[in-house]
Amino acid sequence: MVTLSGIIALAIVLRIGFFLFGLYQDEHMPVKYTDIDYLVFSDASRYVFQGQSPYLRETYRYTPLLAMMLTPNNWGPAWCSFGKVLFMMGDLVTGVLIAKLLAKDKTLSKSKWLILSSLWLLNPMVITISTRGSSESILTVLIMLSLYYLIEYGNILASAFWLGLAIHFKIYPIIYLPSILFYLTNSSQPIVNYPVIKLVNVRNIKYATYTIATLLLFNGLMYLLYGQEFLDHSYLYHIVRIDHRHNFSVYNMVLYYKSALTTASSSTDIETLAFIPQLLLSGVIIPLIFAKKDLLSCLFIQTFTFVTFNKVITSQYFIWFLIFLPHFLSKSNLLHTRRFHGIFVLTLWIVSQGCWLYNAYRLEFLGENTLDYALFNSSLFFFLSNCICIGEFIKSL
Repeated sequence: MVTLSGIIALAIVLRIGFFLFGLYQDEHMPVKYTDIDYLVFSDASRYVFQGQSPYLRETYRYTPLLAMMLTPNNWGPAWCSFGKVLFMMGDLVTGVLIAKLLAKDKTLSKSKWLILSSLWLLNPMVITISTRGSSESILTVLIMLSLYYLIEYGNILASAFWLGLAIHFKIYPIIYLPSILFYLTNSSQPIVNYPVIKLVNVRNIKYATYTIATLLLFNGLMYLLYGQEFLDHSYLYHIVRIDHRHNFSVYNMVLYYKSALTTASSSTDIETLAFIPQLLLSGVIIPLIFAKKDLLSCLFIQTFTFVTFNKVITSQYFIWFLIFLPHFLSKSNLLHTRRFHGIFVLTLWIVSQGCWLYNAYRLEFLGENTLDYALFNSSLFFFLSNCICIGEFIKSL
């Protein structure tokens, strides 16, 4: 009989297998398994281990806390994969939290609960991301802890603390704050019962205060340690970044040509303007429509929309919305009355992504000039496919 413990055991075995294969591939194959980001994290952690700034490592654009967490990487050759093991443990903890939140839905049969939990725990993409050395699982743990304490216990302080820490790690979880504040209007009386103002109550005031206080606390500590370079590299850089390599985004071509311009000849800050539709949709409109109805499904649509409209998209970003997919599918009719639409959405997303990856492979590994036409058209196809998916997700609730 299949149990959650059995699925977790299998999940552990799969991660160990992927991890060991990665070590073999790194040693014997020309294309390395380990993500370049892991090398960046490790280099930054070495500087921290030596009592220096992690930002001495070029391209380190993360909180110093991440480099501090990986300092055991520098304890000797046997410890160089400590970070990967930490990330693997992180995505396992995330999976357990997903399963616990799914278990709150008493209408789910045990078999469906286990299948939905497996969408994360046994997902090859999730396993590959963490075993290659991407740190996304640390962020997913923080986000799921925040939601677990909010939904399971109604603990405002604990939930806000974990969300504040998640925002410190990466800026984007701040889009969840409006949804949670709006969600909390379901469980507390308004302070003043007037239009718009009635959305403000004691619970969401406390939540916002605790979240901001946590964020300021960690940011303040890092600023005391590393000064302006902490703000420049961990936050301000992301506002003006124009990364164009390995980027699924529809903005990729614009960023590519923008990177070739001199500062004097650059007139339109597309990398900054891109935030306007992205934040308007994911941070305002979607929370207002869905947060009170179903918080976790709202967060799924929010995150999917945020990634779709982001100026930079890599495979790691898909992890951001996959943590909410099991819950969304448990509430959606895409597995039931609109099953054909569900198959269509999945197929469209995979095919459009595969199209982009194929043309990116031709460009980077075969040296073919696919950038201006094939790859650009693939980015458009992927963007439009994601927009269709968002529409289907909204209709399915």
